[in-house]
Amino acid sequence: MKKLNILLIIITLVCSACTVLNELDKSIVIILKDSSIFLTVFLPYIIEKLFKIKLPEGCKTVWIIFIFLAHYLGVAAEFYNKWEGFDKVTHTISGVLSAYVAAIILQYNKSKKLPFNVLFILSFTWLCAGLWEVFEFTCNYLFGGDAQRVAATGVSDTMWDMIVAFFGSIVFSIYYIIKVKVNEK
Repeated sequence: MKKLNILLIIITLVCSACTVLNELDKSIVIILKDSSIFLTVFLPYIIEKLFKIKLPEGCKTVWIIFIFLAHYLGVAAEFYNKWEGFDKVTHTISGVLSAYVAAIILQYNKSKKLPFNVLFILSFTWLCAGLWEVFEFTCNYLFGGDAQRVAATGVSDTMWDMIVAFFGSIVFSIYYIIKVKVNEK
């Protein structure tokens, strides 16, 4: 899994570097936006160093794939503008990813009560989805743009983003419940 992560990082960085090199004649905002992938792809490794924890390789794999899909394909390659459903795919994956992170956090929890753990996973995903939408709103407000597609959809795009993220966490929660029940036997 570790070798797969290294390969995925290399692919993501090479694709991003090619995109950034082709944008040198564009505005600094576009260059910075597309260059930020160099930091975000390494976020799990940064978190490990800062908090002195070890994240599962699977979590890192999901993160790198998510960054490639959402940040590189979605933003840099403009799939969000080219394929209408792409946004919902990435938000669903973000729901699975944030649920996975919640399950990792629960490993440090003394309570092993399944209903609490599932509620925590679902709530954590809602929190992450909500914070992301606040972040998008703030960026739109400060820098212009319409990442939330408010002009075209009102609040529908934001609400659907949060709903599909929640759906992703429900799918993960079902997996989590089955895994816990199997391990109890």
